[in-house]
Amino acid sequence: MFFGFLDELRAAGIPASLKEHLILLEALDREVIDRTPEAFYYLARATFVKDEGLLDRFDQVFAKVFRGVATSYGVQGADIPEDWLKAVAQKYLSPEEMEKIASLGRWDEIMETLKKRLEEQQGRHQGGNKWVGTGGTSPYGNSGYNPEGVRIGGESTHKRAIKVWDQREFRNLDNTRELGTRNIKVAMRRLRRFAREGAADELDIDGTIEGTAKQGWLDVRMRPERHNAVKLLLFLDVGGSMDPFVKLCEELFSAATAEFKNLEFFYFHNCPYEGVWKDNRRRFAERTPTWDVLHKFGHDYKVVFVGDASMSPYEITHPGGSVEHMNEESGAVWLHRLTSTYPASVWLNPVPAEQWGYSQSVRIIRELMTDRMFPLTLAGLDDAMRELGRKH
Repeated sequence: MFFGFLDELRAAGIPASLKEHLILLEALDREVIDRTPEAFYYLARATFVKDEGLLDRFDQVFAKVFRGVATSYGVQGADIPEDWLKAVAQKYLSPEEMEKIASLGRWDEIMETLKKRLEEQQGRHQGGNKWVGTGGTSPYGNSGYNPEGVRIGGESTHKRAIKVWDQREFRNLDNTRELGTRNIKVAMRRLRRFAREGAADELDIDGTIEGTAKQGWLDVRMRPERHNAVKLLLFLDVGGSMDPFVKLCEELFSAATAEFKNLEFFYFHNCPYEGVWKDNRRRFAERTPTWDVLHKFGHDYKVVFVGDASMSPYEITHPGGSVEHMNEESGAVWLHRLTSTYPASVWLNPVPAEQWGYSQSVRIIRELMTDRMFPLTLAGLDDAMRELGRKH
């Protein structure tokens, strides 16, 4: 198994030598760690990974090779009993049955009722239509069906929850991915505006020849490097419904990193709020206030938001609507601040444009962006770069 692990690490582009393999075996032989899957995971990661940009690849290889090994790293408990969060009774309903289940009501009513349920409930429930539990048609819990409720733990089944009570782990995008980025780079080159700025560290051949001819002796002349002077802020939606688009977003991220020297990026989830982050593994511990972004980067920056804009409309329109925290101001307020500060801004949506009309949240975001939403296709990217190029 361990030799297979070594081969898989190498195949994933992680430098893994026989020496490191022997170090891992020696550490296990000397029992430097507890005999738990979690301790082995961290030992193996510390042994083989020397660059934090390879952590996500290591996680994928570890999961593939040691599939079935129970691990607890990255999992944080909630205040709700753990066994409630396990789906024990997945209930499938016909379209006719779904139509009969009435929506509970407005946002305030849903959250107030949830608060009362938690105060009154004394035990675990499953398959019901009122209490917090699993299965059933209650608006609170997971693994059941309700057209408008609060998911507590579990995984999304029908994608109808207006709020999610669950801390999820997202991973960073890998900007080393080159597969399929060539055409994206070509489209992004429409946003080029070259300039020679900074230190004179590049040999000016034409200037040297001209100066030498005029002076009669060798006259070496230097000049600043020519580079794309466009400044770009990239905001990337990660996690949840964006998971199917990770590969596409990685290709975009890789192309943007290569094309723009003045590039800053931040992550958000669903809709920008008062805080964004650089590292998804530490998104709760190391956030950057959005106000700091607005004050640090000048108005000449161009902004690209990347996200499917697929969420509960409450996440955009209501304070407290975020699925991960209680936001004091709505997402619409923060999006308006960003687009007002940076007039040259667009939204790239990986969802096909013909499906946008079916989502209320997409329509709201598109309206807030004053129709500057483009599909994340080569044609859409080309149109987005033209739009940004028109605004100076």
